[in-house]
Amino acid sequence: MRPDTSAEYVDHHAEAARLERTADLYPEDAEHLLLQAAAHRELAGDRPGATALYDRLLSSAGPLENPHLVRALKASNLWEYGHEAEARAIIDGVRAEAPSDPAPWVIVAESLESHDELEAAQETFTQAATLLLTDVPEPPYSTHPVLFGRHRVRRMLGASHDGWDTLADTLHSSPISLDELHDPKRVWSLGSNNPVELAAEISRLRAELGTYRQALSRPFPVAVLHWPTDELAELLAAYPSLTSEYPSHAEHLATIEASLRELAASGTPNLGIVTGTVPSYEAFAASEASSPADGTLLPQYATTLAARGRAVAWPPQRGAACWCGSGRVYGGCHGAPA
Repeated sequence: MRPDTSAEYVDHHAEAARLERTADLYPEDAEHLLLQAAAHRELAGDRPGATALYDRLLSSAGPLENPHLVRALKASNLWEYGHEAEARAIIDGVRAEAPSDPAPWVIVAESLESHDELEAAQETFTQAATLLLTDVPEPPYSTHPVLFGRHRVRRMLGASHDGWDTLADTLHSSPISLDELHDPKRVWSLGSNNPVELAAEISRLRAELGTYRQALSRPFPVAVLHWPTDELAELLAAYPSLTSEYPSHAEHLATIEASLRELAASGTPNLGIVTGTVPSYEAFAASEASSPADGTLLPQYATTLAARGRAVAWPPQRGAACWCGSGRVYGGCHGAPA
């Protein structure tokens, strides 16, 4: 897990403290905010402080959205400051629980990899790929790191390509192939005394880092507010004056997609969608000393949700589910050509 803000200009201790205070103000967003705070603690070198935040989440009274992710991050952090046995026990537990989210798999596998446990890392990546991608017509974008990580570890082990590796090659979109990207000789060349070899490798690394930096250094998203069916019905029943904003749920969904497409066509980058709930909106209105019936609060509410890390990027990646919650692939739902 990495914080949203660029690491180059941040006081990580101060940013972690700010996020922890925000989590106290918005307990419904505590999981996301405290994970970001823990990432800042790690970057600041305060690994015990990060562990304390992971423990705070795991011991919280309410259910977590992704407890496996929190455990995986805790294990990775523990191993970095000498608690190998406890980290291994947590990793074994995550693997045994077989989460359906790819992120915990990637974190524990990369933790094993970073400590030269390449065989165990390969087994973990393979277990994840088998669980998440067997009989799946098109791998969701969130599973790509599983395939790429598995490819990387197997390349380091000198293993021959198999079906999963071929699939990873197919999904990889960078002009530099995975075989070249994951070639162990590239790592060794960084220790070369030959200036020509070093200059060539540095040029390749700069090109790759430019692509990654562009993806990671995304500005604050322009977020559009989405109400699920039940939430919109509850909202309009409580505040009928908002019917002018939302004539029907179907029209509401169509307006979201049309608005985002229009923004994209105008060149607006990094668009997102935030999902509202009536209790959250009412609490926001109270904090603004206003009435939830005031439609001018809706854009401010969306911006506040985005600032609290609740925005989901639009458009969804190829093969991902539609943002509307229908369960259908985006390309066959609201992402279909107009």
